[in-house]
Amino acid sequence: MTRALIALTSHSKLGDTGRETGYYVGEAAEPWEVFRAAGYDVDLVSVAGGQPPIDGRDENDKTQNDFLATAGVENTPKAADVDPAPYDVILFAGGHGTMWDFPDDPDLARLARSIYERGGVVAAVCHGPSALVNLRLSDGSHLIAGKRVAGFTNDEEAAVGLTDQVPFLLADKLTEAGAQHVPAPNFTEQVVVDGRVVTGQNPQSARATADAVVKVIQG
Repeated sequence: MTRALIALTSHSKLGDTGRETGYYVGEAAEPWEVFRAAGYDVDLVSVAGGQPPIDGRDENDKTQNDFLATAGVENTPKAADVDPAPYDVILFAGGHGTMWDFPDDPDLARLARSIYERGGVVAAVCHGPSALVNLRLSDGSHLIAGKRVAGFTNDEEAAVGLTDQVPFLLADKLTEAGAQHVPAPNFTEQVVVDGRVVTGQNPQSARATADAVVKVIQG
C-alpha cells in the first residue's frame, strides 16, 4: 500500500496586512482526491498540529467539501510527532501561510529528507515549495540543487498584490538554493518533474501535480 502525507501550514497572519492566511484548500483537497483514487492511504500533517488555518476555499467545490468533511483536517498531527518511515510521498500544499513556517521547520525537513532518501517522492504546489528552499539532504547538499522546479512566480505574487508582504519571493529563493525555476504564464497549469521531485506553480496546477506524483510512483 502506497502512503502519502500532505503537509499544511499552521501560520495564519498575512504579513502586516491585518488579513488572515493559511493553506489553500484546493491545493490539499485535489491531491488528496487523486491519491485516494490511486489507492493510496493519505494522511495529513501540519507544523503546529490541530486545525490548520484556511486561506481560500470554494464552498461549492465537492472535492474541497469532501476533504474538509472527511480527511481529518480538524485534528492534524504535529510534524514533530510524525514518523516518516511508512510514507512514500510527501506533498507540501500551498497557501501564503507556508512562506512563514515551512522554510525553517526542522520537522518538515526531517520528514521530507527521510522520505526522499529512502527513494520516495517530494512534491509541492504553489507556495508549498517554500518547504524546499532550505531543505538539505544528509550530506548537506540542497535537495533542489541542480533540479528544475515550478513554484508561484514573482509575476503571480505581483498580480495578487503581495510582493511587499511575503518574507521573500519564492522563485528567487528556489533559484538561490541552486534550482532552475521554470515559470509558465500567470495562473496557468505548470508541473515540473525532475526525478523524484514534483512541483506545481499555482492552484491551477494542484491536480496535475498529484497526477504526476502517481506516474512517478508507478515508475
